[in-house]
Amino acid sequence: MRPVRSLGAVMVLVAALATGCGGGTDSSGDATSSARTVTVQAANGAVTVPAKPERIVSLSPAHTETLFAIGAGPQVVAVDDYSDHPPNAPKTKLSGFKPNAEAVIEYKPDLVVVSDDLNGIVKALEKVRIPVLLEPAAGNLDEAYDEIRDLGLATGHSDEADKLVTDMQASIKETVDASSKAKGLTYYHELDNQLHSVTSKTFVGQVYGLFGLRNIADEADGANSGYPQLSREFLLKQDPDLIFLADTKCCGQNAGTVAKRPGWSDLGAVENGGVIELDDAIASRWGPRLPEFVKAIGAAVQKVQ
Repeated sequence: MRPVRSLGAVMVLVAALATGCGGGTDSSGDATSSARTVTVQAANGAVTVPAKPERIVSLSPAHTETLFAIGAGPQVVAVDDYSDHPPNAPKTKLSGFKPNAEAVIEYKPDLVVVSDDLNGIVKALEKVRIPVLLEPAAGNLDEAYDEIRDLGLATGHSDEADKLVTDMQASIKETVDASSKAKGLTYYHELDNQLHSVTSKTFVGQVYGLFGLRNIADEADGANSGYPQLSREFLLKQDPDLIFLADTKCCGQNAGTVAKRPGWSDLGAVENGGVIELDDAIASRWGPRLPEFVKAIGAAVQKVQ
């Protein structure tokens, strides 16, 4: 979903991002280790990068998290202004929404990672022979894992990337298995206080689907977009068992503010403690903290069972 980017209105604007397949192979253009390269299959095609790039620029919060999680943090020299995790990521004013090629070039990168090809950033950097990996917002879990492996291959940390994926898969499975009785419960996932939500077809919706939860937004007007705006009347009529707020940071929402909305105090989720306050960033990124999002869902399910 919904850059990140944190969820909220921002995610609604970028919901139509395409997804790409990854993978790659090692190659060597010279006998010396310094000349070795690897080729990664990204959404922008086969990209050849140094075997272990030393100056990486990330213009994607999700990919920034992954780079640090797989041990490539010391190679990262700059990140976009929305990359707020981990705290030790190098802070800059680079924009991920309106990337400026000249500003990126000033960091003399030997690899740039993006999740969106905005402002023609990919071609602009390719013209000056800077390798760019376009790894769009993941459409499902397999794509998320694939992109982590892509970044591992591209940065010289394939083993660490494989381990991260394995650990994520194990953690998610453990959480879901412990909440197997959730099937049939209904939920509403809130992106912003204008009642934008997600359907089961989105990445976020598929995560909820692991628990067998039923998404009320699937029946709303505009559901075909994947990110419909629900009406207050529709939501009150649906009376979901669980309400997940992914707008606690962007829009200051919490269980208290929800209870004060006209008509919401009578909702079962409000009366029974089924309003779950999520971290916007964790709930919107397809990187290494995904198991934390899954655990938040699992804990909520256990609470209402």
